[in-house]
Amino acid sequence: MPTPSDSRETVTALLGAWTEGERDAANALMPLVYEELHRMAHNQLRRERGGHTLNTTALVHEAYFKLVRIDRIEWQGRAHFLALAATAMRQVLINYAQKRNAQKRGGSQTPLPLDDVVVRDGQDREASLEELLALDEALKQLEALDARQAKIVECRFFGGMTVEETAEALGISPATVKRDWTLSRAWLNRELSR
Repeated sequence: MPTPSDSRETVTALLGAWTEGERDAANALMPLVYEELHRMAHNQLRRERGGHTLNTTALVHEAYFKLVRIDRIEWQGRAHFLALAATAMRQVLINYAQKRNAQKRGGSQTPLPLDDVVVRDGQDREASLEELLALDEALKQLEALDARQAKIVECRFFGGMTVEETAEALGISPATVKRDWTLSRAWLNRELSR
């Protein structure tokens, strides 16, 4: 029976082959990472409004489709792949929200702190289209100021990654992730409450 480290080694080998231009490696990779991608997508969609037309499987497939279309990327390993998958999921959800918002055109926009949009005391709450778009805009501003903090928010919020997974994905210590997560949440809360 394969161990988790065997699976990690296989994923790393496939990512290396993908980097070398072997497009079949991307197809072989999907079954090995599907469960993790599905978990990330499920965690993200739990925060979305009810009646969302994207389901978990569709979000996984849309994000994966974005990833396989990337040319000339040097995959640094499983954690790097998952961090970019979180970014792809963010892009899919933001694109969806922008299309929905363009159709809707209206409604009230009440600023909501990130603590309320993310997770409050372990309780998920739904994020409206406007909240998701406001978060994306604030995240773009944060990225211009501190790209690492923005990546941490992407991994934690959009990817549903733990502190340890985020640290591994970004090649930093868990203490740095915790510190930057606290700082980025404070900065985003200020921006979102304006």
